[in-house]
Amino acid sequence: MIEIRIDGQPVGKGRPRFSRVSGTVYTPEKTARYEERLAWAAQSVMAGRPLLTGTLMVDIHAYLEIPKSMIKKHRVEALAGNSRPGKKPDADNIAKMLDALNRVVWIDDSQIVDLTVRKFYSDRPRLEITVQERKTACE
Repeated sequence: MIEIRIDGQPVGKGRPRFSRVSGTVYTPEKTARYEERLAWAAQSVMAGRPLLTGTLMVDIHAYLEIPKSMIKKHRVEALAGNSRPGKKPDADNIAKMLDALNRVVWIDDSQIVDLTVRKFYSDRPRLEITVQERKTACE
């Protein structure tokens, strides 16, 4: 099992942008920086291990910062896990950040056959990714 963690507010993958001046498509800087941080954290965890080659199960837990405007009663509920964030970043955009782990943890994210993304509130914002190889009799 591989566990990757990045401290700080989780970031969802931003839509590609189009430059009218140059006519090129580019990745937003915030997305590119977060993908670099994620790849760096994964490299540290992999520590020279070979890339995973089989089918994979991935669990993502995104712990989002509690809004300063949240009243104390709701804050307690949020920290207890009874209130969950229905706000940005979108869960699917958090999952798209897994592209940063191609050729770092696995060959390609097409190997993922089971993916779960969960969002929580926390007073310690972070992103936690757990990767497990899926063993079957056919593999």
